[in-house]
Amino acid sequence: MKKWLIPVIIIVVIVFGLYRWGVNFNNTAVKLNENISESWGNVQTAYQRRSDLIGNLVNTVKGAADFEKSTLTAVIEARAKATSINIDPSKVTPQQLANFNKVQGGLSGALKSLLVTVERYPELKANQNFLKLQDELTSTENQILTARTRFNEATKPYNNHIKIFPNSILAGLFNFDSKPYFDAESGADKAPDVKFDFNKKE
Repeated sequence: MKKWLIPVIIIVVIVFGLYRWGVNFNNTAVKLNENISESWGNVQTAYQRRSDLIGNLVNTVKGAADFEKSTLTAVIEARAKATSINIDPSKVTPQQLANFNKVQGGLSGALKSLLVTVERYPELKANQNFLKLQDELTSTENQILTARTRFNEATKPYNNHIKIFPNSILAGLFNFDSKPYFDAESGADKAPDVKFDFNKKE
């Protein structure tokens, strides 16, 4: 073998190795990013279900003629704010997710106030539509928690993949940015309580 072929072969092997590394990094990052997008879709679906249920709940509560209008207005306004934020999961920033959390937390707070106020309205507490909606809201809150947890679980391997060295070098070249995690909503230690004592004597 000619001596000049040895460095050429070495260079070709190195270039091919770098190419394969780049391809593997990119393909893995794309797959992990798609998992995040899918998880985010599930988060949005869960929140949309809650929004739809709240709309039905508000309409049911409106039937109580003397029900506090300010309480209903707060829920309606919070719901409008919560549904007005759209996030692209491929470009989500910590600030966007914080804003999303804030408005969803505001809606949770308004909903909690609404449900606590219902305690003073025996006709609502006995309304079968209201009882069904209350049960569905409880189930939906659990779905939201699960969807948010799975989003975080999908985000972790992606962030690990692009942050470890030497992948972090390629992440910068290919414009793969780390994704934020869902943090607990403000006041999460006092989650909305949608269970009532319907046997309580008025």
